[in-house]
Amino acid sequence: MKRISVTLVSLLCVIRLCAEDAPTIHMIGDSTMADKPRLDLPERGWGQLFPEFVMPPAKVDNHALNGRSSKSFINEKRWETVLASLKPGDWLIIQFGHNDQKADKPGTYAAADGEYRDNLRRFVRETREKSAFPIIATPVVRRKWDADGKFIDTLGKYPAAARAVSEEEKVPLLELHDLTLKMESGAGVEGSMRLHFKGDDTHFSETGAREVSALAAAEIHRLRLPLARWIRTLPRD
Repeated sequence: MKRISVTLVSLLCVIRLCAEDAPTIHMIGDSTMADKPRLDLPERGWGQLFPEFVMPPAKVDNHALNGRSSKSFINEKRWETVLASLKPGDWLIIQFGHNDQKADKPGTYAAADGEYRDNLRRFVRETREKSAFPIIATPVVRRKWDADGKFIDTLGKYPAAARAVSEEEKVPLLELHDLTLKMESGAGVEGSMRLHFKGDDTHFSETGAREVSALAAAEIHRLRLPLARWIRTLPRD
């Protein structure tokens, strides 16, 4: 009986320590990553499906929002709120670019080789100041094909700018741009439609969001990040 009691106490201690060690994975970004509150509509952000790949007691806190750029996320004080919630040992996944490139919208526009890079550096450095761990994700592609059936990349200099900041700051990089380009182009003109929401070539269906989440999970394992111990490479049943 004494041996059983000691074993049970040891197990409870391991469980408690595991729970204390489990990180929160914070996410900041735009509508391609954001949670979609209307579950009756089949539109999903990939961050909304990412919890399927996370093993409890680790958890996801998705702060990504429709229409936001790295600039507006800061100017609206949303970054201030996220930063205040970061705890030592937490992780932050950063994915912007879609709205940063909209030069006709001064409230969101941030030049790829200027303010966009500066904002990514700020996210990285301030996260590290909180003893948390930043990860940069290159922006996912939009679905766009030309008349000859050739896939067109619309993100311009933004993926390269994200890679540059990753290299400069020595931050892990989830290469979602190249991987989603391969995913979309590999599916073909017709097949890629299933990845998106009712003909919307930017936003994902549940199928597309889950596939992008799987790519992000696989990238975390490829990079052999300490976070990988909490990440499945396949969604839970």
